[in-house]
Amino acid sequence: MDGIRIYLHAFSGKRRCSICRYSSQLNYCIAEILMNRPHARNSLGKVFVNELFSALEQLRFDEKVRVVVFKSEVKGVFCAGADLKERAKMDDAEVGHFVKRLRNLMDEIAALPVPTIAAIDGYALGGGLEMALACDLRVAASSAKMGLIETTRGLLPGAGGTQRLPRCVGVGLAKELIFTGRQIDGQEAFSMGLVNHAVPQNEQGDAAYQRALTLAKEILPQVSMCISFLPSRLQVDIASGMAIEGMCYAQNIPTRDRQEGMAAFKEKRPPRFIGK
Repeated sequence: MDGIRIYLHAFSGKRRCSICRYSSQLNYCIAEILMNRPHARNSLGKVFVNELFSALEQLRFDEKVRVVVFKSEVKGVFCAGADLKERAKMDDAEVGHFVKRLRNLMDEIAALPVPTIAAIDGYALGGGLEMALACDLRVAASSAKMGLIETTRGLLPGAGGTQRLPRCVGVGLAKELIFTGRQIDGQEAFSMGLVNHAVPQNEQGDAAYQRALTLAKEILPQVSMCISFLPSRLQVDIASGMAIEGMCYAQNIPTRDRQEGMAAFKEKRPPRFIGK
């Protein structure tokens, strides 16, 4: 079936659809947003985008979810970008409205209050790369292809690419990639800082997902309330950032997670954070 599904992982590693199965020891989980629009290579059409918004809305208010992984169920593709066949049927006003909605979608991904990881096992082009850029972390197969290719179609990146790519790779390199519309592979992306990890692809075609899941499990027991402050606080000047950091730290001082962290250190045991 086309569309979006959400899988939620208990820390025990069990996998179920639509609901969380929580382990008896750790009452939180990893969520997966699975993209499955095979006939259109997960391109971002109106219905598909609406389903993504719904998935984000569901996860935003689930206090048990501590990490979100974005994954494709279409082999060889993460997300091919905007659905240009659908867009060709829009008038100019409709195009403007839809691109604004795409931009809002990427902002919603960036604003999720938990760490997000894009598992890029295939093509991530145009809006697909912009989706990955909206995530906190990116893991790619070394053979995956990425690029903001809009200029090769007479377009411009319109869903955050011109802003988020320079923050990953630097202004000069970002301009080069945008001006040329060049596609790069996962290893090149790693060398320039676009992705956190590049891994050789496996026979199943899900090497990036497997590495992303391992990373999510590594993050999971460390996640406390304070992590939700971090992603949205980085895109300001350093003076403003330092002031925000001070305010966030002040909010962190009376939390149960901070008290648990100190107690765990004193008792020489792993902390058991609860997000409060």
